[in-house]
Amino acid sequence: MRPDKKEHPKEKKELHPRNKHRRRYNFRELVKSFPDLGMFVKLNEYQDESIDFFNPEAVKMLNKALLKHFYRLDYWDIPAKYLCPPIPGRADYLHHTADLLASCNLGERAGKIPRGAGITCLDVGVGANCVYPIIGHVEYGWSFVGSDIDAVSIASATKIVELNPALTGQVECRLQPNGKHIFTGIIQPGERFDLTICNPPFHTSAAEAQAGSFRKVKNLTQRKGAKPVLNFGGQSNELWCPGGEEAFVANMIRESRQFADSCFWFTTLISKSAHLKKVYKALLAVEAIEVKTIPMSQGNKTSRLVAWTFLTPAQQKEWVKERWKKLKQA
Repeated sequence: MRPDKKEHPKEKKELHPRNKHRRRYNFRELVKSFPDLGMFVKLNEYQDESIDFFNPEAVKMLNKALLKHFYRLDYWDIPAKYLCPPIPGRADYLHHTADLLASCNLGERAGKIPRGAGITCLDVGVGANCVYPIIGHVEYGWSFVGSDIDAVSIASATKIVELNPALTGQVECRLQPNGKHIFTGIIQPGERFDLTICNPPFHTSAAEAQAGSFRKVKNLTQRKGAKPVLNFGGQSNELWCPGGEEAFVANMIRESRQFADSCFWFTTLISKSAHLKKVYKALLAVEAIEVKTIPMSQGNKTSRLVAWTFLTPAQQKEWVKERWKKLKQA
């Protein structure tokens, strides 16, 4: 064992209190739930059981084990080189949005977390992994629509839903026919969502995404010649777009105004605090009634969730009243 070993806390207190991943990975339990992970679990230089987080296949197997162990998933897979997201961070986003809905009394009583298929959520950019709908439905019973501009992603997410009976009929995947749009072509006339969620593409180009991966590898390994590896994968539409996160979110905000009556809360992840000034300016321009910023933290990474609504307090009360009726009928 190396003498410079750091003592890690038993609980990751920066994660949401309801997050199932607050404790350090118990690889023995995970392997018991998903034996295929076993071949990737080794003792690291500190003599702790772990995996090589720079090995994309090992990361994928870890995700399969986490989804099987904590969310009882029968089947989960993604095509080669598609985004394999870190599960704890995705879970945190959903738990914070559940608190957001509870604060608006969308539950059975004031302040209670709303549960059941009567709560509807739109996942913008569901990806091939379909992770947000998986966690959201297993944890809270919500129903989901997942949209994406990539046909392969939609096919993969649809397969995940079809091969998991618990998700069948609760998650619908829709192909966005126009890459310039976010909600247009997805939200149908008369359709209403309690919540939209989104992990926007962070980078402005493939070169920027690769450079970011190189910096990450170099910082973690302290090796000058370390080869950049996108250990979590990702296609162009998942990792970058013209203008990056700023442009994508600005477009989402502009378009959300057209669907002001179709959704209670629009939300998105913002990875860089420097982007918040322009986000708030865009929200002011579309005359959002209420804006909330919720800080999130996973390890050394800090991000934030921005939520906005166009419903006045009176309209919010009416929405809640209708939602209660729907939940009772479900």
